[in-house]
Amino acid sequence: MDINSPTMAPSAPSAATAPQANAVLSSDFETFLKMLTAQARYHDPLEPIDSSEYAAQLAQFSMVEQQVMSNDLLASLAAQLGSGNMAQTASWIGMEALTTAPTYFDGTPLRITPNPAAISDEVFLIVRDETGQEVQRVALPVSAEPFEWAGVAKDGGPFENGIYSFDIESRANGEVILSEPAETYGRITKTRLQDGEAILILEGGSAILAAGVTGLREPV
Repeated sequence: MDINSPTMAPSAPSAATAPQANAVLSSDFETFLKMLTAQARYHDPLEPIDSSEYAAQLAQFSMVEQQVMSNDLLASLAAQLGSGNMAQTASWIGMEALTTAPTYFDGTPLRITPNPAAISDEVFLIVRDETGQEVQRVALPVSAEPFEWAGVAKDGGPFENGIYSFDIESRANGEVILSEPAETYGRITKTRLQDGEAILILEGGSAILAAGVTGLREPV
């Protein structure tokens, strides 16, 4: 299922890798000690051991150890943050989220929040169905005032229930100067954690990042 966001955050390290990393670190340290012991045992006694070489080897191993421990800490923090996001968004289930995601229409008017360009002299609401085909074009005032889309076609009949997306097209002197998604409210049906990010599932199946929600309200 596609998520309505231009970018997704990179996958967070899994906390489950920490024990494996620690085991590898312990094994590497034992190997390192064996190498130092063998080097000292077979070293020519007539030529003193260069202490700076040992110091360099110890410093290199210390850097690797610190990097592994840092990765373990980051993995642990990522897991904690993900759990916190899930706990917070779980309380959103049943509420309506304001987003630019496609919205499910069930015959009840939808509240559209336009944001036209300030220099525009014409504004249109472009309605598209689930396939992306334009099904309606409505002239709006040059204003950011919310608009109630009733879902009624030109012939007076209602649009079918389903997923619809809405764009606000701003024009000046007959030319399109801005076209961007309009915000609408959609009911949250469930949440899940994906790659360390809290994901919201809206009625109709649209999936969005919780971070992309700009408003919440009780169902009306």
